[in-house]
Amino acid sequence: MNKKCLVLILFFAMFSQVAFTQSARFHPRQLILKLKPGEDFSVTEGACETGLAAIDAISKEMGAVAVEQFIKSRPQLARRARPNTNLVLLLRFGQDIDAEAAAERYMATGLVEYAEPNYIGHGGGADGLVPNDPFYFRQWGLKNDGSFDAASVAGADINIEPAWEITRGNPDNLIAVLDSGTRLGHPEFNGRLWQNTAEIPGNGVDDDQDGYIDDVQAWDFVNNDNEPADDHGHGSNVSGIMAATGNNGIGYAGIDWESQVMICKILNNQNSGYYSWWTEAIYYAVDHGASVINMSVGGQSYSSAMEQAVNYAYDNNVVVVACMMNTNESTPFYPAAYAATIAVGATGTDDVRAVPFFWSNTSGSNYGSHIDLVAPGNYMYGLDDASNTNYNSYWGGTSQASPLVAGVASLMKGLSPGLDVETIRSILRNTADDEVGNPAEDIPGWDIYYGAGRLNAFNALELLNNMVGLENSPPAFGTVKLYPNPAMPGEPIMLEARVERPQEAQLTIRNGLGQQLYSGRLWLDGYTLLPLPVGLPAGLHWASLTNDEGEQVSRKILLGR
Repeated sequence: MNKKCLVLILFFAMFSQVAFTQSARFHPRQLILKLKPGEDFSVTEGACETGLAAIDAISKEMGAVAVEQFIKSRPQLARRARPNTNLVLLLRFGQDIDAEAAAERYMATGLVEYAEPNYIGHGGGADGLVPNDPFYFRQWGLKNDGSFDAASVAGADINIEPAWEITRGNPDNLIAVLDSGTRLGHPEFNGRLWQNTAEIPGNGVDDDQDGYIDDVQAWDFVNNDNEPADDHGHGSNVSGIMAATGNNGIGYAGIDWESQVMICKILNNQNSGYYSWWTEAIYYAVDHGASVINMSVGGQSYSSAMEQAVNYAYDNNVVVVACMMNTNESTPFYPAAYAATIAVGATGTDDVRAVPFFWSNTSGSNYGSHIDLVAPGNYMYGLDDASNTNYNSYWGGTSQASPLVAGVASLMKGLSPGLDVETIRSILRNTADDEVGNPAEDIPGWDIYYGAGRLNAFNALELLNNMVGLENSPPAFGTVKLYPNPAMPGEPIMLEARVERPQEAQLTIRNGLGQQLYSGRLWLDGYTLLPLPVGLPAGLHWASLTNDEGEQVSRKILLGR
């Protein structure tokens, strides 16, 4: 390594710890760029150059001290549709630069697909106080009986208790929380924090060659080490809302009690983080098998690098749930504003958009054309990053609403691992409780303030359970499925039936109001596959098969994504 580069890198390392104390939108000494495919370049550890003359001339003039491929390349773990992240570079400089102007200079070389500052985003919640209430009954977002506070509306919750009768999670499912870390030894996560079994603990070797040494319990992208512990509190609250073990006699109940939980630390002790950390962590979570990623974070600046990472998750059927943020405006924050994420706003105990949150009179759940749905998000009790026994802290923000939705998505993935993101989005939106909120804002159907409505966990799981045929059918019918489901209006829908014996059955299709759309006779013989003999409009419909003995099986069909 060049000695000058080494000295400057060490200086940068000291500076990077104080960068967040300024109200900056991005790191003043870093830039992210992606080279165009086909360029002949070379990057080595500690290097200041790429071998591309036009790029290196600008870097030298601006005082670059290092260039690195910050997203680890691990082809043995890569899943489908992974972009060539070897082309994505992080440039470090020895002094402050005009990052936006620098990005334009690099773009002008014609060698770069995109160039952008290393933006800063923040966690989407604010610290809470210390009340004195019973534990589970403090979780009004899970069960609101109207007694939490004077504003409480009974039933203004996510209807989780009957959902737990369907599933409490799947131990083979992996969910990732990208946040400020969590309290790694908390008893609420006993036996459930993800372990990278391909790594030998403490041997200082990258045993699985994934680019991370001893990443036995995932990774701290803030401090670049293998201990993603929480030093702020935001992540402990969020991870507990999503995944604290329920029915274990202590603390609180998360949404998913059984799935493995991967903790990736992407926020520092000031609740802030660089997009490069967020981007790298998304790739890490996807490549190590996560099915759902919660990101209760947001930054106002658009990033191509982070969007590509989110799209990589999407292409691999990994759900990324993100919070709308809390500035009571329509300003888009990322990653929530990316098309591939599921964006979540927050409601209060009164079933109205949370305006304000308890911690600031100027705060409020953001809104806009990219919102999918809302969930409870104010006065949300949870885990403490500094104690295994303190259950008295609460937070508020869309950060706290997001893990409720992510938790339900995790329960859905546990039931049907192959679900794609759009099917999950469609089910969540079509089963949400629409009649909530301020009538001045909430209109029937989707709107910019509440999206499709408030999350209803039971409705989502019950619909999924029915759609994929997980519930029992009468023995005479065996297995009956309809697919694709959800489908687009006008798209052919196939009926698949595997019956014990040849038989005739009456097929009846009704809409959500009970009005009959079709009725006719079908002959079922062993394995039968045929299209439904009617085109269906958008909406929720029921298809029922009834044989001559009066046995019946019904399936729901959802059209419109």
